[in-house]
Amino acid sequence: MIATAAFVALLFFSDRNSIIDQYKLRTQYGKIKAQHKFYEEQIADAKRQRDELFTSDKNLEKFGREKYLMKRDDEDVFVFVKKDSITD
Repeated sequence: MIATAAFVALLFFSDRNSIIDQYKLRTQYGKIKAQHKFYEEQIADAKRQRDELFTSDKNLEKFGREKYLMKRDDEDVFVFVKKDSITD
């Protein structure tokens, strides 16, 4: 009886597939699953933005103006920066 109890304890706590290791793996699996869901949402959002961007020239021009400060030859661009965001 004692040998059986020792064997079961050995399997539960010191084996490669012990309860502690299984708990750690399950926790890690949950984190990875949450990350997977987050990245799937990010990919879907990026695809939506891409489709929206390339559907018309107006959207493409708006993107270039906002993100890369592009301008036409006959206009000037003024960039306003908040005073709090300037570091001395």
